[in-house]
Amino acid sequence: MEYYLAIDIGASSGRHILGSIDNGRLTLKEIYRFDNELKKIDGSLCWDIDRLEREVKTGIRECAKYGIVPKTVAIDTWGVDYVLLDKAKNPLLPVYAYRDSRTERSIGKVESIVSPEELYSRTGIQKLNFNTVYQLYCDKESGRLDGAEYYLMMPEYLSYTLTGKMKNEYTNATTTGMVNANQKTWDKDIIQRLGLPERLFGNLSLPGEYVGNFTEEMKEYAGFDSRVILCPSHDTASAVLACPLEENGLYVSSGTWSLIGTEITEAVLGTEARLANFTNEGGINYRFRFLKNYMGMWLLQNIRKNLNKKYTYDEMMDMAEKCGKVTYIDVNDPRLTAPENMIEAVRLVANNKDMPLDEVINCVYHSLARSYDYALKEISRLTGKTIDSINIVGGGSADKYLNRLTAEYTGKRVYAGPREATALGNIVCQMMTDVEGLDVWKARKLIKESFNIEESK
Repeated sequence: MEYYLAIDIGASSGRHILGSIDNGRLTLKEIYRFDNELKKIDGSLCWDIDRLEREVKTGIRECAKYGIVPKTVAIDTWGVDYVLLDKAKNPLLPVYAYRDSRTERSIGKVESIVSPEELYSRTGIQKLNFNTVYQLYCDKESGRLDGAEYYLMMPEYLSYTLTGKMKNEYTNATTTGMVNANQKTWDKDIIQRLGLPERLFGNLSLPGEYVGNFTEEMKEYAGFDSRVILCPSHDTASAVLACPLEENGLYVSSGTWSLIGTEITEAVLGTEARLANFTNEGGINYRFRFLKNYMGMWLLQNIRKNLNKKYTYDEMMDMAEKCGKVTYIDVNDPRLTAPENMIEAVRLVANNKDMPLDEVINCVYHSLARSYDYALKEISRLTGKTIDSINIVGGGSADKYLNRLTAEYTGKRVYAGPREATALGNIVCQMMTDVEGLDVWKARKLIKESFNIEESK
């Protein structure tokens, strides 16, 4: 039996999952899991890149304990963030996290050079304060780019630590706000006008391309060799690949962020889409993920953290369901991005400092469901699609209360699952490079037949 290893890393945790086909069904086996969290360095929010590298390698070594040698390995992470390396190929530290506030001073400067209207018409990427284009301009102004010779997004850097080979991958690159949506490559005009070093941006490779085999050091550490390939390395691109969408279907990739969108073959680059803050991110086979970002489980994760994890997520869900009062907030309010205390931040945004805990949690639930309905209506208007159904995938698809509220607010058929969509998309992309005749549509059919996908009522 052939095995394929997905290394799927989110903003709060990472996991190593082995996938295989057994009697015509796709099976998964989680072999390693680790926490991932931001740390503060000199007042800035950063990633512990050394620890991430160690965890990736430790999880790979776990395969040997099961007597399994994966045929291929691929890594996906969140988008936007990156690692700069010097001429000796050493990372320039710290590695800033997208939730850091440093870009606040660069946004206006970027927009004075390339207007928001032009930037969107070229890249189709929604304006978010942490977009890579703003982060890199910060690096330019601070002088960090002077010592940088290479640029790798997070999954590309981690693949490099395994293979010693560097490749830039298309789907994650599109999240930077610097890839031309029509040409499907780096927009050199934007890069030149912003004064960013062109040497940093390598040719864009597509999911399925070979990166390299393990280095000698990695082979010795793991106890075996394996081929590292590119999956859709932006985690949402992998999740959407695994989503059993109907042609007029909507997906919600529900995790730290809720990403609500549909698949299209041509980017929507007009003023209406820009003002509605929709994004056209790259997907498998150059399909676009036309979607909108909302803060998702991040809100509930931090409420639970503020409570010292006193309650399980199921207990919090139960508290919300039994709460008789509904209050709404804008779940994308900047005050919710990285507050010290999420409970107090929700109360502040709701303008109710005495809001009881159960109402705070219920407020998040109803506000998320309402935001999904807003996004659905905007997608229908901007694409001309009549949305018939919604597929909720990812870890948040296990939240039955939110699934039910989504069905109530949208009036659409809502299907939940698969929960491990990101890892599944990562794995089926690997399989598509190895299993004869397996394409996107057959892979989605295989997933639908292999996993329990429930309709919410």
